[in-house]
Amino acid sequence: MTERVILEPGMPAPSFTLPDQDGVERSLADYRGQKVVLFFYPEAMTPACTKEACEFQESSAPLEAAGYRVLGVSRDAVERLRRFADRDALEYPLLSDPDTAVHRAYGAFGTKNSYGRIIEGVIRSTFVIDAEGKIEHALYNIKATGHVARVTKLLGV
Repeated sequence: MTERVILEPGMPAPSFTLPDQDGVERSLADYRGQKVVLFFYPEAMTPACTKEACEFQESSAPLEAAGYRVLGVSRDAVERLRRFADRDALEYPLLSDPDTAVHRAYGAFGTKNSYGRIIEGVIRSTFVIDAEGKIEHALYNIKATGHVARVTKLLGV
């Protein structure tokens, strides 16, 4: 088993290019000069992930007004992400990372405790990336409920 990466403030955010729910390639480099809230969630259309994604949607206007762009990342296929975005009126990009390469680069995939069992899977995480592409905040092992409120408070939004 490979050692899990843990990103910390000040480190460069790992670059990536992934397709969104419309099949459009999105790169972190596309957002240079803007601040990004990048969140990793286990699976589209599950209760906790839906709650988190919808709370990010509800907060996307104030986040954008403060200069932040929201991006969600999961292992789901593009088609499933399209259904998720349509079903829940999610307007920000949902990125597909089925091989977990980007998850692993951010330390958002690895060994975790799931209801008392040690498994390998997605570690719900959120990263705030500054306009220069550096990690401003790295939040690991977060809970879906109340997380978006915590992020907006942390950012003063």
